[in-house]
Amino acid sequence: MGTVVAVANQKGGVAKTTTATTIAAALVESGLRVLLVDLDAQACATFSLGVDPEDLPTELPKSYLAGEGPAPVMSTDDGIDLLPATIDLASADHAFAGRFGRERLLADALAPLVPDYDYILIDCSPSLGLMTINALVAANEVLVPLKCETLSHRGLGQLMEAIEEVQRWANPGLRVAGIVPTLFDGRTTHARAVLDDLGPRYNVPVFEAIPRSIRFAEAPAVGRTILATAPRSAGAVAYRKVAQALVS
Repeated sequence: MGTVVAVANQKGGVAKTTTATTIAAALVESGLRVLLVDLDAQACATFSLGVDPEDLPTELPKSYLAGEGPAPVMSTDDGIDLLPATIDLASADHAFAGRFGRERLLADALAPLVPDYDYILIDCSPSLGLMTINALVAANEVLVPLKCETLSHRGLGQLMEAIEEVQRWANPGLRVAGIVPTLFDGRTTHARAVLDDLGPRYNVPVFEAIPRSIRFAEAPAVGRTILATAPRSAGAVAYRKVAQALVS
């Protein structure tokens, strides 16, 4: 059975999508079967892997979440299978709010797919709404990308509380795989101080920091990850190490 990993942080701008897509690509490089689930209405993971969400049926994500058809998995040039998103996910929290078992919609949709993959990564929306709760209920592990700045650090406590709440009432086996420090500039005292505080404060593993690089911004323009566009760059090397640590 595959391992389901939610890549989550309610704060935007922390390289969450970059973390999800790049780790997925690194796992594929290692010979593993990987599915990436885009659960963000902005559909950045979908676009980053070479699929234009505007070319997809708008209602597609909510249809499979509602159990109205099979999950529409598609292949990508990076070898990652993709369950895409569209803007229609923006209304999913409201649309499913009154539905019985609404927190298990994603888990139920993924259940037939889990045996087919070694890893399923979920790129969550930057919120703690119903879709993110669905991801936490469906997941075995949570990976938390965190920009090494005070405001990102401040919001991490809220996410940890949400994870503990889901562990209590819906998914006792859920665990935090670790924090991935992103957009890291080791030249600044502030970034180093934030990084040094993470492990002791939250008592969870902290992966190798991912250096800030323009290479990450360039890769989605051609629908690939940095492992394809700049495979020897410091960022690509760092994400490969995170992927290796994740599976070890």
